[in-house]
Amino acid sequence: MKAAAETYLLHGRGEFSVEEKLRELKELLREVYDLECIIMLLNWDQSTYMPPGGAEARARQMAVMERLAHEKMVQPRMGRLLEALVPYGESLPYDSDEAGLIRAAQRKFEKANRVPSAFMGELISHQAKTYQVWTEARPANDFAKVAPLLEKTLEMSRQLADYFPGYVHIADPLIDFEDEGMKASTIRSLFSELREQLVPLVKAVTEQDPVEDQVLKQHFPEEKQWQFGLDVIRQLGYDFKRGRQDKTHHPFMTKFSLGDVRITTRVKENELGEALFSTIHEAGHAMYEQGIHPEYEGTPLAQGASSGIHESQSRLWENLVGRSREFWEYFYPKLQAVFPDQLNPVSLDSFYRAINKVEPSLIRTDADELTYNLHVMIRFDLELALLEGKLAVKDLPEAWRERYRTDLGIAPPDDRDGVLQDVHWYVATIGGVFQGYTLGNILSAQFYDAARNAHPEIPAEMRQGNFYTLHHWLKENVYRHGSKYTPEELVQKATGQSLSIEPYVRYLKTKFGQLYPW
Repeated sequence: MKAAAETYLLHGRGEFSVEEKLRELKELLREVYDLECIIMLLNWDQSTYMPPGGAEARARQMAVMERLAHEKMVQPRMGRLLEALVPYGESLPYDSDEAGLIRAAQRKFEKANRVPSAFMGELISHQAKTYQVWTEARPANDFAKVAPLLEKTLEMSRQLADYFPGYVHIADPLIDFEDEGMKASTIRSLFSELREQLVPLVKAVTEQDPVEDQVLKQHFPEEKQWQFGLDVIRQLGYDFKRGRQDKTHHPFMTKFSLGDVRITTRVKENELGEALFSTIHEAGHAMYEQGIHPEYEGTPLAQGASSGIHESQSRLWENLVGRSREFWEYFYPKLQAVFPDQLNPVSLDSFYRAINKVEPSLIRTDADELTYNLHVMIRFDLELALLEGKLAVKDLPEAWRERYRTDLGIAPPDDRDGVLQDVHWYVATIGGVFQGYTLGNILSAQFYDAARNAHPEIPAEMRQGNFYTLHHWLKENVYRHGSKYTPEELVQKATGQSLSIEPYVRYLKTKFGQLYPW
């Protein structure tokens, strides 16, 4: 059977049907998928429970698995199958699942075929080693400890981009990995447009008397915070039969299959919002993955469409839902029951204003909705400067401090809350990651607007603790498609328009205009 299939694919003699070729393609893709999920499992373990002594072996193990997955993806059989099936896929209706699978597999094959398997193994091994050093360097405020590894990350990021010649900016291929169709010039233009709207809003708010938020900085025992967060996301729609939550240094979501989508968080007993909003954020990512059509399991369709689309879901649930007045009209009495001594004296109005306080801050993940995107823009600009060779790694801490002084009027007192605060450059490439957060913010409002236009009852339902209608709309219009469509196609299909900052700016002006009348 296998020999005959090879003969057909080599010589076009036609012994096998389209159905048989599709079946073989899916079998090969499932092997790649399973190997990639094993890599994610190894990464999850390193980020949660693995003792530090396992770091060296873990880097080696992940390198082996990455090479195997990459070699499977670029094997000649995969290429011959796709060559035979692409014309068939193009003959199908564009919305066909089979057409979508062939398109996605072809894109994945073409990109993977540009990069040597040995390089991919070396890259993931380096990332695993760098992550472990970062977990030690950040609490020790020791950038020098991880800087040599970051130098190599920068070198390998440039090398990865160079496997895709013809780019206008060296960051373009790295951005396209995460947000297909986007380029550095596109992001810069979009960020500039958004910044023009944000800066006056931030100025109008911060010129007013600061909001009192000490109610959030009392002692809130970890176990009670943890359980309340789990209760919240269960009600939002996170399926614990197909997921779990654990603790980590920097919260993330990971998936080992559509039936095993996990989240992580971190808890501060003197900061109520840290764990709660992190939990809601990661649950937003996870509900996206849990909502993908189950028939896509084991294929390139079984993942979110892009970094920006993924972030739109985490930020939608965290902010447009989790920081909304409607959400807390239902959940605040429940939170008061968990922490009566701390919160019974605090009114809903005071609590709502506290969780939406606008104030320039040092930590991106703790930033309010108005200033958050300025954090992202700083990182995006710095990584472009690194890739362009205009900024050296050794000068990065001071460049970071200067941008915070310029853009937010504050500067980190140390590297712990400066250049070391985000895990991304220490576990991935430099370039291609941070833009997704702001794209996600923009799209979160666009998707939420579309959902409310279709179902005006959503806010009233949230006041009653009912999130089914919103969750179901997102599942039907975003989640179930996985990566069947390009990001641009999915946004157009779900909202009826291309990506636009207008719904997001309107949302910010309305919400914060009510909280901080100007």
